[in-house]
Amino acid sequence: MQNWPLSGLRLRTPRLELRLPSLADLDDLARLAAEGVHDPAVQPFGVPWTDVPPDQRARSVLQYHWRIWGEWSPQDWTLNLVVDRGGVIVGTQGMSGRDFALLREVSTGSWLGQRYQGQGIGTEMRAAVLHLAFAGLDAAYAISSAFTDNPASLAVSRKLGYAADGIGRQVIRGQPATQHRVRLDRAGWQAHRGVAVEITGLAGCLPDFGLTT
Repeated sequence: MQNWPLSGLRLRTPRLELRLPSLADLDDLARLAAEGVHDPAVQPFGVPWTDVPPDQRARSVLQYHWRIWGEWSPQDWTLNLVVDRGGVIVGTQGMSGRDFALLREVSTGSWLGQRYQGQGIGTEMRAAVLHLAFAGLDAAYAISSAFTDNPASLAVSRKLGYAADGIGRQVIRGQPATQHRVRLDRAGWQAHRGVAVEITGLAGCLPDFGLTT
C-alpha cells in the first residue's frame, strides 16, 4: 500500500512470519484472545485488558490495533505485528519507540494464545523484533518488563541476553505487584543471537520510524 508502507514489512524466522495484520488477521487474533491468553488466576498485564468477558476481550483487540494505527507518528509509534505460524495466527508481538531517532530505544510486549505457549514461539518472535530494532533500525537499547508471576516472559528475556534494570510497583487486581524491568544493549543482543531473521520491505518504512536512511 503506497500510503501505508508498513503493510509491506515482513519479519521471517524459521517457523514464523510477523507482519502488520490485515482485517482478517485481526479477526483471527481477536478470536484467539477470546479463547484465553493466560491462567485466569493471575494477571500478567499492567493493563488488565483480559479481565473482561471473551466477547469484550475480542472487541478490545480490534479497537486497540485500530487506535494504534490512527495514532502513529514518526515521533511516537507502536508496531503491533501478528505472528503467523504456517498460516495460523498464534499471537502478537509489539515494539514501540518514542523519540526513537534521538534515543534509539525500543520497548517490546507480546502475547500468545494459550494453546501455543510453551513451544519456544515467544522466544522466536521476540528475537524477530529485536533483529528489526538492532539490525534494521540501528537501536542502542531494547527494554521490557514482566511481573514476578510471569516467569515465562522473564525466561525469554534472560535467554535473549537482557540484564536486570530495576523494579517497579503497581496495583494489579487490588493488590501490590512487583514488575521486573530488563534492558538489552547492542553487545548483549549480538552475543545472544540464536534465531535467523530475514527482514523485507523495511526501506520504504524508515520515515515512519523517524529515520531518513
